[in-house]
Amino acid sequence: MEYYELHPVNPELRFINKAVKILKEGGVIIYPTDTVYGIGCDIFNKQALDRVKEIKSNPDIKLLSFICSDLKDISRYAKVSDYAYKTMKKLLPGPYTFILPAAKQVPKKLWGKRKTVGIRIPDHSVALKIVEGLGNPIVSTSTTTRRGELIINPLEIKSVFNSLVDLMLASGNLGGRPSSVIDLSGEEPVIVREGAGDTSIFV
Repeated sequence: MEYYELHPVNPELRFINKAVKILKEGGVIIYPTDTVYGIGCDIFNKQALDRVKEIKSNPDIKLLSFICSDLKDISRYAKVSDYAYKTMKKLLPGPYTFILPAAKQVPKKLWGKRKTVGIRIPDHSVALKIVEGLGNPIVSTSTTTRRGELIINPLEIKSVFNSLVDLMLASGNLGGRPSSVIDLSGEEPVIVREGAGDTSIFV
C-alpha cells in the first residue's frame, strides 16, 4: 500500500492525482472525511465494489454509501424531493449520510432493500477533491476491524489494511464518530443513526 500524509485544507494535488489514477484503474483507497476514514472505490467498477465488500468481511453489505461532490451531483444519482433538497442544502457539506431513492444510473450493488442509496458530501477537501478529479462518486464505508470496531488512528489503519488496499491518504486523527444517517426517502425524515451531525432538527 502506498501511504501519504496530506494537509487537511490544502492537500498536495499530486497525491490527489495518484488516488484518482488508482481509482480509475479499479483500485481501492483509504481517505479522510470530516468524520472518520473511509474505504473507497469508483462506484461504477464492479470488481472494486466486490473487493470493498470482501475487505469489510461482508459480501452482502447494505447499505454502502457514496460521496458526491455537491448537491447538483446528488440529483444525478438520487431522486430528491423539495424537502430533501432544502434539508441537504442547509446541512451539507457536513457529517451526514442521507438515504434517498436511487436513480437508475446507480449500480444495483449500491441499492438498499427499498431501492435507496446513502449519499454523503463530507466537509473535507481531500475527499471532495478526489471525487471531483474522478468525475463520479466514490464509495464511503468506514475503516473497521473484522469485529466491526472503528479504527481512527492513521498508523493503526495503515497496519491493519496495508495488504488490502492500494493507497492511503492520511490527514491526522479524525473525530472518531461516524456520520449521522438520516432517511429522507419517505414522507417524514427518520433518524437511522445518531453520529457526528446534530440530529435535533429532525426530532
